[in-house]
Amino acid sequence: MTRIAHFRRYQKSPRKSGSVSASPASGRGLRAWLPLLALFTAACAPVGAQQRAASVNAQPQAAAPQPAISVPPAVLAGLPSEPDTPARAAVVAAREAMTRKQWSVLGALAPQAQDDPLGMYPEYWLLRYQLWTVPAGERPTAQLQRFISSNPDAYLADRLRGDWLLAAARGGDFETVRKLSPVRNTNSQIECAILDARHMTGQRVTAREAMEVFAPGTACWALYDQLVADRVLGWDELEPQLRDAIEANKTADARRFVQYMFEPRDQKTYDLLMKDPMKWLTRQGRMPVGRNEKELVTIALARLARSGSDISVADSYLRREWAKSLSPSNLAWVRGQYALAAALNQDSRADDWYREAGHVRMTEYNAAWKVRAALRQPRIDWKWVLASIGEMPASQQAEPSWVYWKARGLAATGRQDQAQAAYASIADRFDFYGQLAAEELGRRITVPPRPAPVTDAEMAEARANPGLRRAISLFRLGWRAEAVPEWNFALRGMNDRQLLAAAELARAENIYDRVVNTSDRTEKEFDFSQRFIAPFEGRVAAKANAIALDPAWVYGLIRQESRFITDARSHVGASGLMQLMPATAKWVAKKIGMTDFTPDSVNDFDTNTILGTNYLNMVLRDLDGSQVLASAGYNAGPRRPQTWRATFTHPVEGAIFAETIPFTETRTYVKNVMSNAVYYAAMFSGQPQSLKERLGLIVPPGAGVETAARLP
Repeated sequence: MTRIAHFRRYQKSPRKSGSVSASPASGRGLRAWLPLLALFTAACAPVGAQQRAASVNAQPQAAAPQPAISVPPAVLAGLPSEPDTPARAAVVAAREAMTRKQWSVLGALAPQAQDDPLGMYPEYWLLRYQLWTVPAGERPTAQLQRFISSNPDAYLADRLRGDWLLAAARGGDFETVRKLSPVRNTNSQIECAILDARHMTGQRVTAREAMEVFAPGTACWALYDQLVADRVLGWDELEPQLRDAIEANKTADARRFVQYMFEPRDQKTYDLLMKDPMKWLTRQGRMPVGRNEKELVTIALARLARSGSDISVADSYLRREWAKSLSPSNLAWVRGQYALAAALNQDSRADDWYREAGHVRMTEYNAAWKVRAALRQPRIDWKWVLASIGEMPASQQAEPSWVYWKARGLAATGRQDQAQAAYASIADRFDFYGQLAAEELGRRITVPPRPAPVTDAEMAEARANPGLRRAISLFRLGWRAEAVPEWNFALRGMNDRQLLAAAELARAENIYDRVVNTSDRTEKEFDFSQRFIAPFEGRVAAKANAIALDPAWVYGLIRQESRFITDARSHVGASGLMQLMPATAKWVAKKIGMTDFTPDSVNDFDTNTILGTNYLNMVLRDLDGSQVLASAGYNAGPRRPQTWRATFTHPVEGAIFAETIPFTETRTYVKNVMSNAVYYAAMFSGQPQSLKERLGLIVPPGAGVETAARLP
């Protein structure tokens, strides 16, 4: 049902008695100032492109958690309400002006907003605009320096430092780039700009340094332009990146690498083969000579796996026409591309083709599918699994998924001590593979002991944190896009106790996604009433119980779908707690006889949870009661898991089915939902749980229960 969620507004709801809540008249008082500001701004500049600003959706929702994981009332107070002032009204009007690109209006409003706790935002918006629009010699350098020095620990000061650094790099002002670095909230483009400045001011950058930070983008391409010109980057470094881009179907990025590697004539040849690789290949001699020609033939053969050609036709053509004339390494890479295409289509030939490719260099994505193809086999060759994991980069091998499957391989090949050590290395993680590893060690899944309650002094420190206060003000205004990075930046360097207090502050403000994400950062003290929050006073469980649906599973799904933000909206249009698509919501409403349903009601708590739980239950029934299959169906559509299940010739563990789901988003989603459900079940029941039992077996159509019963 969901894709990666983008949230439109902060869900504001009244607090429990004893906490300080925002005045109900707050919005009315703020709006009282807006007409005066509108008259002022209209006189300053013409209106630009119209864009609707976000507004607060003040649907009241009860915020008390379920009794099984109740919270000490002493820590529930949030921040006091904020008075309506002309400065706050100026902040709101400034954002509207920024959205409308009314820069002169923004310039007039910024001074009026200075006395507000959010007053730095209008000033930042104005300075950022000036950075990218005025000539370098006319930039307000003094104002930029003052803003950064006046707000040394603020998120916006660090962000402005990064903006200024990138603007300076684009203009070739490398001395300024070096003065502004480092940036705390950095990214690949900033790091590329810093390396470029270093290189251009006499400190030669190595190919390895550049490749480690590279990601497609303006600053990184500028760095590569220079390093290619200076012969720091050559064919040996660029060819793997070109092939990786082709594998990922990032054709624009691949074309940039081609410009670095080939002369104009060969670039035109590349363009032709990319349009129709089979047509181009049939016109070529079967014994390519020269590095460039061999590479172009290799790329064309690899593209056959993505060009719409039947993979069987491509494979036959490769074997018949080209296998003898390609070098072993080039043939192995092409074979690896065909194997990946087969694996993603859950074609049974994928494992054989990976074996033909051998242990050729692969992307991490392809290396993962090499192992997954092996796990799908009726008899798993654990020695091959171990060898394939061993060929992964060290950082990939350290990922919990591959630690777990390596441990399974070690156990299956008689190396029990090594297997136990590998399981133990991840068994304390609170995630899918941590749970599976713990069960392999003989442990059931339980909730860790709750830490000491957050004290009033710790809460007072959290309430006094300027970054958290700004973030809450932004959430209250409904400006989630600004609020989330402000909040996250404020968490830097916090210890476990400070993180727990910050999570409680978010709970008091009913910002449930920040409760979860903040508490998830603790390293030694774990409060599962935060990490696996269950808000809304059991109303979700009531909807689930009404149709005999497992409440723990429903909570696990909502935690993954929306993080309990009632007006969450995904990039594909799914809405509400349970992320319902409009057409699905309408269809389910009709099926269950909800006569008062309207499209606008999909974010209503009761409407969304009634429709969502009923739809989930329908999917569950259609998929033989398997929560694994139904979770996949809820995310990717109910027909897809039926298709995926049918590609197996034998029953498989639920963990193998989940690991080999061909959609990355759905694969991650299913693992997280099932892992979440285990912890919610442990909290709600007070009893140890088993993820392996919940995952069960996935039995393909026609396999029969007798076959499933024989599976070890």
